[in-house]
Amino acid sequence: MSTVELTKENFDEIVSGNDFVLIDFWAEWCGPCKQFGPVFERSSEKHGDLLFAKVNTEKQPELAAAFDIRSIPTLMIVRQNIAVFAQPGALPEAALEDVIGQARALDMGEVRASVAEAQEQQARNGGGEQAQGA
Repeated sequence: MSTVELTKENFDEIVSGNDFVLIDFWAEWCGPCKQFGPVFERSSEKHGDLLFAKVNTEKQPELAAAFDIRSIPTLMIVRQNIAVFAQPGALPEAALEDVIGQARALDMGEVRASVAEAQEQQARNGGGEQAQGA
């Protein structure tokens, strides 16, 4: 399966419409990106059930900024609209396969519960600070 190019216009539709998306943030001038590109493509051919997508950070600076991408290449994995992995650097093929396996093995019910708990904690802490300052 070939990779899909993500833009600010199609990002939400594509990512929310797929349960498991691997996103490669890259740029044409980036040497490590050029090394990682073929690894990412080979992996997309092995995992036809997953969506592999690329964001050209030069053409889509808004997306790079929205995800606070500070180094490229950066690999991000989104499962059921939750970013479960993000790491800069060109991964070797074996490491990419390992990360995919770990992301597949996640219990998304537990991940959603953990995210909800963190959001509640943040809301309580934020509310407490405001109350103290008032």
